[in-house]
Amino acid sequence: MAIVGIDLGTTNSLIGVFEDGKARLIENANGGFLTPSAVYVDQNGEIVVGAAAREMALTNPDAAVMSFKRWMGTDRVVSLGKRSFRAEELSSFILRSLIDDYKSKYDEEITEAVISCPAYFNDGQRKATINAAKLAGLKVERLINEPTAAVLAYGLETRDDGQFLVFDLGGGTFDVSIMHKYDGVFEIRASAGDNFLGGDDFSEALAGLLLRKGNIDRAGLGKIDQARILRAADTLKIDLSAKPNLDYRITLEKTVLEGVVTREEFEAEASDLMRRLRHPLERALRDSSISPDELDAIVLVGGATRMPAIRQMIARLFGKLPFVTINPDEVVAMGAVIQSALKSRNAAVDDVLLTDVCPFTLGVASMRTRPDGRREEVVSPLIERNATVPISRVEPFTTISDNQTEIALRIYQGENIRPEHNVHIGTLNVKIPRKPAGHESVDVRFTYDINGALEVEATVQSTKDVFKTVFSNDSGLDEKELAKRFEQLSKIKLAPRDQQENRELIARAERIYAEALEQDRQIIADGLMQFTAEIEDQRLRDIEAVREEFRAFLNQFDKFVFNRD
Repeated sequence: MAIVGIDLGTTNSLIGVFEDGKARLIENANGGFLTPSAVYVDQNGEIVVGAAAREMALTNPDAAVMSFKRWMGTDRVVSLGKRSFRAEELSSFILRSLIDDYKSKYDEEITEAVISCPAYFNDGQRKATINAAKLAGLKVERLINEPTAAVLAYGLETRDDGQFLVFDLGGGTFDVSIMHKYDGVFEIRASAGDNFLGGDDFSEALAGLLLRKGNIDRAGLGKIDQARILRAADTLKIDLSAKPNLDYRITLEKTVLEGVVTREEFEAEASDLMRRLRHPLERALRDSSISPDELDAIVLVGGATRMPAIRQMIARLFGKLPFVTINPDEVVAMGAVIQSALKSRNAAVDDVLLTDVCPFTLGVASMRTRPDGRREEVVSPLIERNATVPISRVEPFTTISDNQTEIALRIYQGENIRPEHNVHIGTLNVKIPRKPAGHESVDVRFTYDINGALEVEATVQSTKDVFKTVFSNDSGLDEKELAKRFEQLSKIKLAPRDQQENRELIARAERIYAEALEQDRQIIADGLMQFTAEIEDQRLRDIEAVREEFRAFLNQFDKFVFNRD
């Protein structure tokens, strides 16, 4: 049974398998590799995933959701239909759809996967990703950082040794990693990033520009109009990568938003976002002790890196053109597939040593005495960010009060000196003998592995008693809650795979109808009725031809964005 590789993305997700000596991506029901990370709940409570869900979000936004990867690791829920869902539950539907794509091609079950996640995901976000897989019936063999997956794909393809900077700007997150490849060793030297910066933010900026040009207040718009403007802005953003200016026409419920937008205007509007990209770049270079002129190549990952402003910034900062020989939308998935082959010890893959880093500092809350004699609580680091993993570090801690019987070791992840501004991973309670303050000491050892599991071991020096626990990525929700949710979610049906393409076309037609006026509406309505009747005809033999004809028909009307030559 194969181990698959999965890129669980904010905007799109992909699945692949290592076959015939190569990483191969698997087509979804629509014939493409990219499955939009969108979920829609229809009136019957059935789950629609992918392109059809993305289209339905434009006509019924209250029943659809996207970009939920940004909530991973939080308690945020969204109501769709009669149910509320957490981010990991929504992600499990995406995973189930990808699994169905695999089973459709290979007619076999899969239970194990390598799944990518942003390098800058914290402990809670990684646990949520693991839980999403569990809810989909998958065991995660390894979480691989997205930039690490990218360099694995590039590194095996190029066979070149050197030092690389991976610039990974996806739909919702931004990561930058610096990697050294030598003699079959892939060593990640440093990672930095921003989990709330991605292509979606650039689309939002462009949407704001369009509204301002049209003197429209977003707060006064309904959800459908907001969804239309954001979808149009996303399309414009993509087209502005190829054109210096564009005409646009966006039909809203009470007005039509139209005009011309230039790439220069868009880049000016996104200038603050561009500045935010600089900080992680500078931190990664500083932490790796590598100067820009020592880099052999810059690797671009993520669809948002196609924007000319991004590529110009990279060329200006580093004095070299970026490396884009692999499709930036697919390279992370390809790397995850290669890692799955390495886990399976596939003979077709050269044995490589892949080292990674701990993206955040790990430490213990402790009391420090200030010069004025007052005590305040701070985080004492044991493992600094960007330390190569696996790693083990030990530090002694002493009591601060007379007759203490216990030390509560509160473990945090993050860079702030104040505990409350970091991620609390957990607490280990250590029993100690009663003694005066400062007369009892505990050696605290942190051991962090490549899968993000942290083992904390405390040894009481006077008694040699050992207290130990492991904070792993095996659970975020407790096991009982996971089992309960798995049972509930397994009863929720996904829309049949063979109907997904039809549902996308119908949703697209309904959206175009809502945007059209007068005679066009009647023509579109007639075309939709004919298409629906044809696909329900049991005697139909060439459904693909019918789909292509209807798609071409819709293309005549789907013109809310026009390229200017």
